[in-house]
Amino acid sequence: MAEEFSTEGMLDMYLFENEQLLEQLQEMVLEQKDAECFDEDSINEIFRTMHTIKGSSGIMMFDNITAISHKLEDVFYYLRESHPENVPHVDLVAHVLRVEDFISNEMEKIRGGDSPDGDPGEIIADLDRFLEQLKSGGEEKGAEPPPENVYVAPKQFYIAPVATSASRFYKIYIHFFPETEMANVHAYKAVYALKEVAEDLLYSPEDIISDAESAAAILKDGFRILLQAQCSEEEVRKIIGVGYDIEKVDVFECRAEEFLQGFDFGENDDLLQIDLDSSVEDIEARIEDASAEESVQPAKSKPAKPAIAPGDFVIKSREPGKQKKLAKDKPKGEKASFIGVNVSKMDQLMELIGELVISESVVLQNPDLKVPGLNLDNFNKAAAQLSKISTDLQNVIMSMRMVPLTNTFQKMNRIVFDVSRKLGKDIEFVMVGEQTEVDKNIIEHISDPLMHLVRNAVDHGIETNEERIESGKPDKGKVTLSARTEAGKVWISVEDNGQGLDRNKILEKARKQGLLEEGKPDSSYSDKEVYQFITYPGFSTNEQITEYSGRGVGMDVVVQNIQAIGGTLDIESTPGFGSIMSLKIPLTLAIIDGIVMETGNSSFVMETGMIKEFVRVKEDMMIHEPDGEEYIMIRGECYPVLRLGRWYGLTQYQESVEDGVMLILEVEDKRVCLLVDKLIGEQEIVVKPIPSYIKKVKGLSGCTQLGDGSIALILDAGGLIE
Repeated sequence: MAEEFSTEGMLDMYLFENEQLLEQLQEMVLEQKDAECFDEDSINEIFRTMHTIKGSSGIMMFDNITAISHKLEDVFYYLRESHPENVPHVDLVAHVLRVEDFISNEMEKIRGGDSPDGDPGEIIADLDRFLEQLKSGGEEKGAEPPPENVYVAPKQFYIAPVATSASRFYKIYIHFFPETEMANVHAYKAVYALKEVAEDLLYSPEDIISDAESAAAILKDGFRILLQAQCSEEEVRKIIGVGYDIEKVDVFECRAEEFLQGFDFGENDDLLQIDLDSSVEDIEARIEDASAEESVQPAKSKPAKPAIAPGDFVIKSREPGKQKKLAKDKPKGEKASFIGVNVSKMDQLMELIGELVISESVVLQNPDLKVPGLNLDNFNKAAAQLSKISTDLQNVIMSMRMVPLTNTFQKMNRIVFDVSRKLGKDIEFVMVGEQTEVDKNIIEHISDPLMHLVRNAVDHGIETNEERIESGKPDKGKVTLSARTEAGKVWISVEDNGQGLDRNKILEKARKQGLLEEGKPDSSYSDKEVYQFITYPGFSTNEQITEYSGRGVGMDVVVQNIQAIGGTLDIESTPGFGSIMSLKIPLTLAIIDGIVMETGNSSFVMETGMIKEFVRVKEDMMIHEPDGEEYIMIRGECYPVLRLGRWYGLTQYQESVEDGVMLILEVEDKRVCLLVDKLIGEQEIVVKPIPSYIKKVKGLSGCTQLGDGSIALILDAGGLIE
């Protein structure tokens, strides 16, 4: 049964599955970090997670990951079996997260093409000391420690059958979920786990590693195992275990003679009617009778197929009042409900959809269609149908790319836990709106900025426990991470109830670095302008350099990363009460609904959600201030007026408000009237990046290509209102 072991094609699956397991592990641990102890379900789940990672890492021959996951498995094996009291919960949480960090770092090395060469020796030694601490505490209370969870590295060769009086024989049939990918790899994981206890082990199909096609056969017919071992049926079920890939496991104990028959038991497919009260011996006798009857049947030309195979028989209920029957389990016709797709393919698909939208605009706005006298009724009907399909297609693709912020927020939870422990601060972390969905590319861009903002809130913002008590504050600090959507934007805020920003201290530091204007008094700077200084490169008010801050590096990178995706950072602070750092970012970087307009000879686009209404106004509604500012009264309300042509220094734009159109823009309860020459219409806009030097122009967030091939600039309402 020796096989040529190959990891080709398995590495991606290994990384994907273990990454999912580690994310679930971290989320589970952080959710219960403030509890008194882990509940029983969590202990079992963590044990199973480590067991799975240990097995798959052993298959891939990543020995350091195998060793450290097995050691943490030892700890939770003891917790599961002995139920010790007075477990130091916070220390246990820290140990689990430390192991999770080590495995995650090693997986990053693997993903980058490097060898996982990290040394887990120190962590394993700490886990050993922690486990001894638990065991000594259990023995003082008279608790009997469970049998040692011994890990024996499976051999990569066939195990010779050496039966003893204690040997037991099992027929095992594993059913995988229909949507399971690379079922042959999952099957080998079960074999690998059983080799720890096996005296003899056979399985079918045999070529599960060398033949990738065996995955389809396993999904269709199941995976069969014959096991000789000195363990109980319950222990076998625990080793294999039903999980996210295995739907059902059937385990039947048999005699040595049946075990030696292998997988070929004849061709009898008849159902056996058996009473539930029948003994195991009666059932086995009837199975043998069925096999004996088949043996006297004349030979057939076609090859024999097994009628009775490991796991074929399952107790099924008949209608009420009737006998039960032992029947073959019928294959289910379920189809896969999920499929994994490479993100690069999704990006490519999104780009193609964008090109489709542009091509659609080119067709529907073609100048040839404007020839007088053309009958375009049929064309317009077809165009309307095309537009509908195109819109539906975009919506589907966009929904596929949208993912919740849950995992990103959980990472921030981990940062608060780690940093607060090292700084000796008691901090509560609250998440609000973590189910808010944004484009996957957006999440990749905001993860690092959020990490820095949260770390700053814990290190800079929240005072020490002693300082909070002296100032009369609750001794427990609080960091709140919240998310919400509004008008095509996502607002993510990091709020703390700490000491807030010191305006005078920031101004003093800004003066030393030459950031203040000559002769401009400090009082003329608004709080918002002062707080923006902390986003400058090399700016820090921390007098001492710590592990987390003080070097003046970070906030400038935060702003750069946010601006790269068309977002902004807003800072609010109340001295003595805390600060709020708010990120305003687009919901997606792909396609938006926009209003196309013209001013002078230039085209602009404004996102539809930012426009409250369009109005035509008279000159007598205008209010002109001596300093040049203009306002307009509309239905008793006064709005500031921004002339787009004058704002960007264009030529040949309409000076008279009566010849143009006013757009009332609204962002965060702030409103402004934007005067443009004329409206072209509404259409779907494919957002394209613009050169970095153009990004410095206030009020622009991107560009797009129109149907006639011209370029239109996309206006940022927030930039115009500010």
